[in-house]
Amino acid sequence: MTIKRILIVDDEAPIREMLRLALEMADYQCFEAENAQQAHALVIDEQPDLILLDWMMPGTSGIELARRLKKDSLTADVPIIMLTAKSEEDQKVLGLEAGADDYITKPFSPRELVARLKAVLRRTSPLSEKQSLSVNDLTLDPISHRVTDGDQALEVGPTEFKLLLFFMTNQERAFTRGQLLDHVWGGNVYIDERTVDVHIRRLRKALGEVYAPLIQTVRGTGYRFSQNVARS
Repeated sequence: MTIKRILIVDDEAPIREMLRLALEMADYQCFEAENAQQAHALVIDEQPDLILLDWMMPGTSGIELARRLKKDSLTADVPIIMLTAKSEEDQKVLGLEAGADDYITKPFSPRELVARLKAVLRRTSPLSEKQSLSVNDLTLDPISHRVTDGDQALEVGPTEFKLLLFFMTNQERAFTRGQLLDHVWGGNVYIDERTVDVHIRRLRKALGEVYAPLIQTVRGTGYRFSQNVARS
């Protein structure tokens, strides 16, 4: 069973520590952010399974961060549990309307937290994780880290593998080079956007004549993975 990865976002270190200890005892992997800026970078870099997000933080509030994450198609599916001292019904509705999947009012017990977290993960987790992805005879296996064309293994480098995995799980959507850098290389990596072009060429070469056309150039934008005829 894959260990779930939880991002804890709270400006108070003692609260983060309390949450982390409770979740680690329940066999979750945790990482922490003390503000919205750190949290957003970690969501991009670490791709957590769930975010525990404090409502009241200096600067950008938790509710503002939740809205930002839910507006971005690449982070919209990450479930969020809001943590707050606000217990009024209107405030709960506001949090849920911002995209939160659940709402826990402080103070709460570690047992309640873990139970609510498990419930949200059950509702939002895909039926099968780390499953192989296929387009015709092209198959990518995330567990064995192999790409095959039927019975033939394709030589795909590690960065090209991550690119292909991202494309195959986000088909028919155009991405800018900046978005690809954020979600494949990581939000804290500062390299030239043209680096993406180099790895796209390598990926197309590795896929060969049959499957290279799946990686389409979108003029004025970037790239898209599509089984349809290339469109400009």
